[in-house]
Amino acid sequence: MKLNNQVAVVTGAGRNIGKAIAKLFADEGAKIAVIEMHEGRGQAVVQELENSGHEAMLVLCDVAKASDVQQMVQKVVARFGGIDILINNAALTDRADILTSTEEEFDKVIAVSLKGPYLVTKHVAAQMAKQGRGGKIVNFGSTSGMLGRTDGIAYAAAKGGVINLTRAMAVQLSPYRIRVNCVVPNRSGSPVGYDDDVAGSRIFENLAGRLGTAEDQAKAALFLVSDDSDFIYGHPLVVDGGVVATANFPKEQFVK
Repeated sequence: MKLNNQVAVVTGAGRNIGKAIAKLFADEGAKIAVIEMHEGRGQAVVQELENSGHEAMLVLCDVAKASDVQQMVQKVVARFGGIDILINNAALTDRADILTSTEEEFDKVIAVSLKGPYLVTKHVAAQMAKQGRGGKIVNFGSTSGMLGRTDGIAYAAAKGGVINLTRAMAVQLSPYRIRVNCVVPNRSGSPVGYDDDVAGSRIFENLAGRLGTAEDQAKAALFLVSDDSDFIYGHPLVVDGGVVATANFPKEQFVK
């Protein structure tokens, strides 16, 4: 197993990509801290992991609040003895363009989707440095942070920020043997903020000819936290079915 006896903190682990990561990492031997704001959703994932014989715990946490994040780290360390892996997956989106957006909505999205990874990494990385055994951190960006789009102005700004935040984190945390990288999905599973059962209704155009799945992204995250990627630092790994590579192609050339 690639993650035997390692402790993984996964934010937004109650659904979609976060849930898939929690399950895959547990299957690879990790102890999982499910970080969620929604108790029912988070507890359901913990129960599923425990029923499969894995070690897991739920911590309710607002990643945009430093006090919540500090308490979360303390609870995980008290239960599992340390932290080896962090997945910054929790996010919030908007559906507005620059003219229809509100300052309040913009601030809320930035707080969760950009400030959240900053705060969680700040406190988890401090714990990793204290432990002295290094660590692995994966932030979740989005192709919305690399390409223009007709809506989601705050989300696009946040995810663009996450990609370069990853590079800065990689530089600053490498002296502590902490590797930081980023997964950049496109349309995988259900949209941010929606329930899992709407995944099949998503529209997509890509080279793969199918909608991305949460498991596609989980496998990418596993690669970036495993020894298979131990020479990769600060990299935005685009897992998008070829959307970015073909951004200037006429639509009729996409596989549908």
